[in-house]
Amino acid sequence: MQDMKAHLEKLRVEAEECELIGKLATNTTKKQLFAKLAEHHRMLAHEVERAINASQPKA
Repeated sequence: MQDMKAHLEKLRVEAEECELIGKLATNTTKKQLFAKLAEHHRMLAHEVERAINASQPKA
């Protein structure tokens, strides 16, 4: 479970980094690319978070 949580955090950080790079980019194509990458990482993070929540026992 700890490895999944570490991966989740890594995906969130990567999403933030992609968003920042996209905002700093001067080229429109690069802005769009990094915005898509940020969204993709957020989607992956969401899926990992769902998997973590699904694997935890219900109280």
